[in-house]
Amino acid sequence: MSEEKEQEITPFANLLRGFCPVVVDVETGGFNSQTDALLEIAAVLISINQDGELYRKETISTHVKPFEGANLEPASMEVNGIDPDHPLRLALDEKQALPEIFKPVRKHTKENKCTRAILVGHNAFFDLGFLNAAATRTGIKNSPFHPFSCLDTVSLGAMAYGQTVLSRIVEAAEIEWDGSSAHSAVYDAEKTADVFCKIMNMRNQLPTIKNG
Repeated sequence: MSEEKEQEITPFANLLRGFCPVVVDVETGGFNSQTDALLEIAAVLISINQDGELYRKETISTHVKPFEGANLEPASMEVNGIDPDHPLRLALDEKQALPEIFKPVRKHTKENKCTRAILVGHNAFFDLGFLNAAATRTGIKNSPFHPFSCLDTVSLGAMAYGQTVLSRIVEAAEIEWDGSSAHSAVYDAEKTADVFCKIMNMRNQLPTIKNG
């Protein structure tokens, strides 16, 4: 994105009913948001230019320490390859980690003149569920994300490409995919963001539907 293009930013306020889309991916110690550890969070801020094109602007992320008593399923840990005790993780407690994500998301939402962020994800209910559970555990009541509405690239990928697996959607969209980098919150969030932007930008190719 050129500097000139970067300056041609318009707010999201009128695109999605006042919602600001933010792509999120989490890595966890299992599938149960109430009992399994939240280990990584990545959020990709999306911008829109004057041509109505969405693009990936900025990625924010943090490693998270498992909460006290958190479950770590061996199968999940084998897939994500995370060592929760590795000294170089520089992980934060959930109460510290969530504001690291929520604060810039809230700022981005305000700059885009939106009322609230809406989480975009691949199987988005999963990511939103873990964020909501962590916010409840830590007593954080001012999450910038809508508590239950979300946008899912599984559905968008099925509609646009006839695919529902992230890697297959990425390949069908002719976006580069590195399987060895998958299951990192940052990598998966950025690829999900690329897919979301590409599919949303297709709307500019659709004919305008007139009422009446």
